[in-house]
Amino acid sequence: MTTKEEFKEILEKNKKRLAKELAQSKEAVGLIKKATHTSLDDDEKEKIKEQLLDICKAIPAFAVFLLPGGALLLPLLIKLIPDILPSAFREDA
Repeated sequence: MTTKEEFKEILEKNKKRLAKELAQSKEAVGLIKKATHTSLDDDEKEKIKEQLLDICKAIPAFAVFLLPGGALLLPLLIKLIPDILPSAFREDA
């Protein structure tokens, strides 16, 4: 496989992961809006909790990426702390 093909494959995989994460965030926003009018069941509360944790995990990862040399540091950080990635970006998700 050439580097160009590998790069396209990685972009496609991460595009799907990003779409999944955005869909989960959209669902969480809908549940938060629903919570202003009615009470949520335990499953809905758990979905909101998981999504808010994912958002909190993404912020440090993006901050590291924005640092000078962060593009090189972030993969090392992910190897050391694999739980730093949002659920949609984990390999088992």
